[in-house]
Amino acid sequence: VFQLHELALLLTSLQLALHPQVLHPWRSRGKGLIRVKRDWIIPPIRVSENSKQIPEDLVQIKSDKIFTGEVIYKLEGQGVDQEPKNLFEIDDKTGVIRSKRPLDREKYSSFTVRLCLWELGFKAQFSVPGTSVMTVTATDADDPMTENAVLSYSIIGQESIPPNAITKIMFGINNETGAIYTRDVGLDREVVKEFRLKLQVADMGGMGLTSEGVATIHVSDINNHAPQFSPDSYSMTAVENRNDYELGRVNVTDRDDTGTKNWKAKYFILNDYRGNFAVRTDPITNQGVLTVVKPLDYEAQSEYRLVLTVENLNPPSSKASRLTLSTATVTVTVVNENEAPRFREDPIHIEVPESVKPGTLLKSNIAFDPDNSDLRYEISKDPESWLDINRDTGDITAKRKFNMRSPHVKNSIYTAAVKVIDAGGVSATATVAITLKETNDFPPQVSPLIGFVCRSGSRSRNGLLLTAVDEDLPPQAAPFLFQIPDDLSANWTITQVNDTHAMLQPLVDLEVRDYAVMVLVSDSGSPALSAEAQVNVTVCLCDSFRDCKSEAGAILGSSVGINFIALIIIAASTALLLLLLLLAVALTACGRRHHIKKGTGLLIGESEDDIRDNVFNYDEQGGGEEDENAFNIDLLWNPHDAPPAPGSFYPGSGIPPRGKQPLRKDAPHNLPSPTYPRRPPADPTEIEDYINDGLEAADHDPNVPPYDTALIYDYEGDGSLAGSLSSIASGSSDGDQDYDYLNDWGPRFKKLANMYDPR
Repeated sequence: VFQLHELALLLTSLQLALHPQVLHPWRSRGKGLIRVKRDWIIPPIRVSENSKQIPEDLVQIKSDKIFTGEVIYKLEGQGVDQEPKNLFEIDDKTGVIRSKRPLDREKYSSFTVRLCLWELGFKAQFSVPGTSVMTVTATDADDPMTENAVLSYSIIGQESIPPNAITKIMFGINNETGAIYTRDVGLDREVVKEFRLKLQVADMGGMGLTSEGVATIHVSDINNHAPQFSPDSYSMTAVENRNDYELGRVNVTDRDDTGTKNWKAKYFILNDYRGNFAVRTDPITNQGVLTVVKPLDYEAQSEYRLVLTVENLNPPSSKASRLTLSTATVTVTVVNENEAPRFREDPIHIEVPESVKPGTLLKSNIAFDPDNSDLRYEISKDPESWLDINRDTGDITAKRKFNMRSPHVKNSIYTAAVKVIDAGGVSATATVAITLKETNDFPPQVSPLIGFVCRSGSRSRNGLLLTAVDEDLPPQAAPFLFQIPDDLSANWTITQVNDTHAMLQPLVDLEVRDYAVMVLVSDSGSPALSAEAQVNVTVCLCDSFRDCKSEAGAILGSSVGINFIALIIIAASTALLLLLLLLAVALTACGRRHHIKKGTGLLIGESEDDIRDNVFNYDEQGGGEEDENAFNIDLLWNPHDAPPAPGSFYPGSGIPPRGKQPLRKDAPHNLPSPTYPRRPPADPTEIEDYINDGLEAADHDPNVPPYDTALIYDYEGDGSLAGSLSSIASGSSDGDQDYDYLNDWGPRFKKLANMYDPR
């Protein structure tokens, strides 16, 4: 049974059976494979830990027995097929034991293994291992009870694929049962993949009629070849600060069946302690793809020497010989590039009180450059211009005090940004988040500062409600504390209503009048700030609506309101101005009466020395010199005469006298004129009526120039040094007047000459 078991172990590695079973033709014919008892020759075995020479030959095991045939060595036990596995292997032909991986004495100081040796016999009855491959059958129509139906099977030909890969007869057949079995060792799929056997069957025990057939046998693959790196040394280049990219590929060869798990490779990196690299298998080419999974830093390490190993997906067959672990060395050179500067934190967190003094250092050592180049800093965002930064060191300082009430402060955080640039122009930007701590900068202010208190009714209901306004934010503001100085506490008291309000009330019945009460208010800041204010309180009698009825209360009481007070002031001011205006008019009229001559009227002056603007110009603005329907004239009026009738002219200076007007070509004729007021008023209050009457008459007089304009007469003084213009008048009649000389005065007087043509 032992021999059969050992033979089965040997032949199972060939995997040639469709229905594998073990035959026993050698039970009476001798031994084909025997186990030999022997003495071992084992030299001392000493292994150095962490050896870099992998694989390493440790010792060669031999037996003192002399063998005539081929022997097979096998190694079992700890470090081989027991944990920790795959540390040792043995050359099954030479008995050399090798280490497959570096050993660590701190983990394992010794290993116990078991050695086995087999010798293959070469006697003729054992040359066929006897593994059944298949069974063929044949039928014969003759009488099965006669020799004519006794069949005999034989192999009459063997063909290998590839052709002539193996020339020796590898199979036999049981002539009685038709069972085909292996008769020799040496089947290898890498050498031959298929056999075609030509079979013959004959009746009469092999002496009669015959028939032929073909049996096809496929040789199955086992993992009896380890993948090998080709070549076993590589050089690759990596760029720093990049990851997840292919670095390069390594190649392996494997003689096992392509595409099977006996051929597919699995790669490992033995010395990537930081996990910067990874290797995977290309499923099509079976190459090892080396990638960078963590960014490399040239400044930290510029070169890596990686050791790669490779295995198949299927473990190697226990009957495979000379399976050595293949390794390859990959040298990775890191290429330096100009890296951007890096901030030590982003965002940069700063926490300061809002009342920080200008020039205070807020943050330092905020960035560095991996390439150790010089850096330059600048503020890229600072909406309130609160920050300053040192161009060379990057120290951030306060330029001026902060303000929590800025619209750029959100949830007590002010956001800015800084920029750093290296010597090569590569830059980086980071956010600066400044958390402002509220400080107590402003004392609270009492409000309102004016109000009234009703004298009538219960004192508990009467009072002035006060509050305080603080520009600080919590917790530097409310709750407020209201107090009255001790010297005023005899008549007044203040009662806290809540955190922000207090009631100012009199302690005794006070007279109806105004009072000034000093109130002290303090906040809850640290340190607390306080302010004292004078509150003007009017104690007054109130109506049923609790409104102050006194005049002072109406003006100063808080229920009246500032708008009503403003209206009262405006009305009083207007009345005062009107009074002053009437007084001035009365004084002026009174003074003028004393200077008017008795019986002469308002427009007669007392003294000829009173020289004022005695000449008034009355202009008709026509179309210019070429306007045939308009003219300009100046009227000179002697105040000693009665006011002239509209349309009349004064004598003197060549102008026709009143009542003897020349015929005007552009004036209407023979139309009745209205009656004009003749007597000037003696009372200044009648001047307006006098002027309005003259205006009314002129508006309806068709005979006066210009016909669409009112004539206005005004007081021209009370005398003239030149006397009356009437003295200039000539005694000639209307018919004696000659206006032809006006034609000699140029084109400007030609129009006037045409207007007063006596014809």
